[in-house]
Amino acid sequence: MPFADAVSQELPFFKLFRLSMFQVSVGMAVVLLNGTLNRVMIVELGVSASLVAIMVSLPLLFAPFRVLLGFRSDNHESALGWRRTPYIWFGSLLQFGGLAIMPMALIVLSGDTTAPPWVGQSAAALAFLLTGIGLHTTQTAGLALATDLATDESKPQVVALLYVMLLVGMMISALGFGTLLKDFTQIKLIQVIQGAAVATMLLNVIALWKQEARNPKLTAPKETKPDFFQTWRQFSQGIRASRFLIMIGLGTAAFSMQDILLEPYGGQILHLSVGETTALTALLAGGTLIAFCLAAWTLKKGMDPFRLAAFGALTGVFAFSAVIFAEPLHSATVFRIGTTLIGFGGGLFAVGTLIAAMNMDKSGKYSGLALGAWGAVQATAAGAGIAFGGAIRDIVSKLAESGYLGIALSNEATGYSVVYHLEIALLFATLIAIGPLVGNTSQQHFNSSKKFGLAEFPG
Repeated sequence: MPFADAVSQELPFFKLFRLSMFQVSVGMAVVLLNGTLNRVMIVELGVSASLVAIMVSLPLLFAPFRVLLGFRSDNHESALGWRRTPYIWFGSLLQFGGLAIMPMALIVLSGDTTAPPWVGQSAAALAFLLTGIGLHTTQTAGLALATDLATDESKPQVVALLYVMLLVGMMISALGFGTLLKDFTQIKLIQVIQGAAVATMLLNVIALWKQEARNPKLTAPKETKPDFFQTWRQFSQGIRASRFLIMIGLGTAAFSMQDILLEPYGGQILHLSVGETTALTALLAGGTLIAFCLAAWTLKKGMDPFRLAAFGALTGVFAFSAVIFAEPLHSATVFRIGTTLIGFGGGLFAVGTLIAAMNMDKSGKYSGLALGAWGAVQATAAGAGIAFGGAIRDIVSKLAESGYLGIALSNEATGYSVVYHLEIALLFATLIAIGPLVGNTSQQHFNSSKKFGLAEFPG
């Protein structure tokens, strides 16, 4: 495995394992926001899919600022001598605060109150936004701290282990939340989410305790402060990456539109329980992990990263086709296979585009900014895809139920089906955008033979 040599004399196993706990808390929050809660809000609480889509997409809107957060933590000035610790701590507090107020906000949002609708909407938006800002801040600074503590030889393996812990945290949380919410009640929802808030603080305190040594010289005020925008202009000058960024946007939107619809589709159309639909997140994470292992092996063999991304997009076409056919076949098995393939295809696409972004800068001076550009486009496209996916589902479902689309389409699955067909169309557009890039890596300064592992996969 890529993290086999992660343990070193400077970072023993127990200390490294303890540090990885912040990734478990991040994975738990991701499962809640993108998995369990969207199904509960739509099916059990009766909130419209378009409103749920907006709520779930709010944390993604902060993701592009991860580049700035990393840049600021690199150049943090403090008399205490800590660079990463303040960002991890305040990120943990924000994450805890968002989860703590979330269950009450969701219940008010569902209409179980005498307050006007805007109260529930504002409270839920605040809860989702605080949680999103917190997890992005914690993860960005946590990964930076991990690279600070590791030796040069073990850094890739250390960060590799941290991302495996992220996926493990997602899968365990998905199964745990599904079991706890098998017999859904509002009281259980409150207990589960607020329990997750407490677990978040415990895990992050365990991860942070006595990890970063104080170094006042490193955080002392500097005479000349680096300017983020000037650094970005120097990096982006002369790089022709418009097709590359368009391809990332199209592919990411294609894989993201289903994020808040997959579990409601399983519950509303295939009549799966809350536990069964929450387990779908584990299937997605498992498919992504398998894709990553396969991608790491093929990239080490010299495979073109754009070809790998194209294969991921093509896999997505078959995945969404399986999800569509699950409804007329009344097959939960076909649905689960399609769900796993969505994670697999999305993982291949993300890794392929990521390794391409990593090699955009030949000098190595702006590799963080290159990954930031990749992350910014991906996060923006994901947020837009989620929001439009929910809105399209609501609009089409209302038209179908009103009979405007004809008798054949007057059923509750039509809205979902239109979104899945649109995702297939976007994947074909992605393949068209990738086409000219495949085989032209020399012109774009990409090096597909460069070692790649879990360590290079950002959140």
